[in-house]
Amino acid sequence: MPRYVVRCGRMRTLFVMNSKSEHPRGRIVIARTNRGLERGEVLCEATDRVVEQMKEPPNGTIQRDASPADENEYLHLQQSIEADFALCRKLIGELNLPMTLVDIEKIFGGEQVIVYFTADDRVDFRELVKKLSSEYRTRIEMRQIGARDEAKVLADYGDCGKPVCCNTHLSAMPPVSMRMAKLQKATLDPNKISGRCGRLKCCLRYENDTYEELAAQLPPAGSEIVTPHGRARVLNLEILSQQLLISTEDNRRLLIPAAECLTILKRGQEI
Repeated sequence: MPRYVVRCGRMRTLFVMNSKSEHPRGRIVIARTNRGLERGEVLCEATDRVVEQMKEPPNGTIQRDASPADENEYLHLQQSIEADFALCRKLIGELNLPMTLVDIEKIFGGEQVIVYFTADDRVDFRELVKKLSSEYRTRIEMRQIGARDEAKVLADYGDCGKPVCCNTHLSAMPPVSMRMAKLQKATLDPNKISGRCGRLKCCLRYENDTYEELAAQLPPAGSEIVTPHGRARVLNLEILSQQLLISTEDNRRLLIPAAECLTILKRGQEI
């Protein structure tokens, strides 16, 4: 039985799904997941190698290819979201709940409605759930999300001019640290290295492993070394070009290849 990686839902969750028939990449299908009947997009065949690279992906079953009737139903659901959002925001205001509504998702099969929101603390939304359940006559799930997930739902384009990574190919968002920005010699201006979520840009992680590997081959700034030019102190590193900016004993500043570092007398402090 063929298996496929299928992307479903507002959070673009990746599922590994069984199917009784074959599906090309990009095919829109109707699938059964742990949330109910959903509309999804086939991304690729779920080979053993692909599944190994996914961290415990949820499972599901492809029921059929999406028909024109299914697409009309999906379009109808999407068109109703604006009115649903307005109603939910009105109820939140009436109940004076300390939360910010982010988005509403209706599961294709009608099994549940998911309300995404942000809040500084825990929120007692039981009364809100009662009112929404009465309105929609289905299960209501309240999901509190963070800044990165909020951007994943709402953001469109990043500073690079391309669609934001979190809303396209990223299925997980590992932490990003200021150390990565320092290592890559990116500007430390928070306004320039922060993404649409207000946090450090995810793309700082993409080349970080390469930078760390190359940096490990160089003596850190502050190191005392011996070169063909005599004893010197490392002032700065050019990690990608594998060069060192050094200050010699006669106060000359030189940019030398890392291969000209003959001996490290004293290592400087790592970044």
